[in-house]
Amino acid sequence: MEATEARQPRKENVRDVLRTAGETLGSRFGVRSAPRLPNRVKLLVSIVNTKDEPKLRETIDECSVSLAVSFAGAGTAHSQVLDYLGIGETEKAIVFSLIPESDEDRIMHEIRTRISLYLVGRGISFTVPLTGVSEIVAGGITRAASEKSLDGSKIMTSETRKYDLIVAAVAAGFAEEAMEAARSAGAAGGTIIHAHAMNNAKAEQFIGISLMQEQDVLLILTRREGKLPIMQALFEKVGLKTQAGGIIFSLPVDRTAGISAADEAAATEENA
Repeated sequence: MEATEARQPRKENVRDVLRTAGETLGSRFGVRSAPRLPNRVKLLVSIVNTKDEPKLRETIDECSVSLAVSFAGAGTAHSQVLDYLGIGETEKAIVFSLIPESDEDRIMHEIRTRISLYLVGRGISFTVPLTGVSEIVAGGITRAASEKSLDGSKIMTSETRKYDLIVAAVAAGFAEEAMEAARSAGAAGGTIIHAHAMNNAKAEQFIGISLMQEQDVLLILTRREGKLPIMQALFEKVGLKTQAGGIIFSLPVDRTAGISAADEAAATEENA
């Protein structure tokens, strides 16, 4: 029995042999494979119902290794602010997870399936590219996936990204006004985090405006082509020169789950 097993190549070896053979044949016919790049760390943002937070953490841990932090988000008293992230539920768990980029597709697929994010309104999850991260953290996370590398053709760029995340930090009590302004410019909805501003005295001297200590942070995920009108509406309604004293900026978003039925159908087909 042992001799028979010894003569059988391991699946990993067979895969390596086939990959090498394919690359050799491809090079002879002038076909080049996509560049393999070193693993990197990305930020995974998940906004889910509080009862789904344990399952989210379990799902990510089964797929990969991650460093995560969770905090509470809340909607306003009016349901129109909540319908994008779950009708009728005001409490949300916002989870920031640092993950190896090589496991990004698998993690997104499993979150979409196990937490039913393909049912739009159950929650959303998306990844954000990072320009820097602690060397110790990056080393630990990527070491767990050291045998993996990245397919350069799958790395998203400004030309292939479809979504952006708009962040608006406004004085407490102005979140609903901010959301109404965003909706008037085409935003589907958002979620709100109650926050406390740190000592910004030095920055305030240069800005020329005093910022309120108690703040609401509004997160709006939007298609890239709709970003500028929404941000302009926020600037005019709750920007720095208004009583809301809002600070507004946007971040690029790579892969998403739970955003729209069309995107979910495309993602399901891609992973089939």
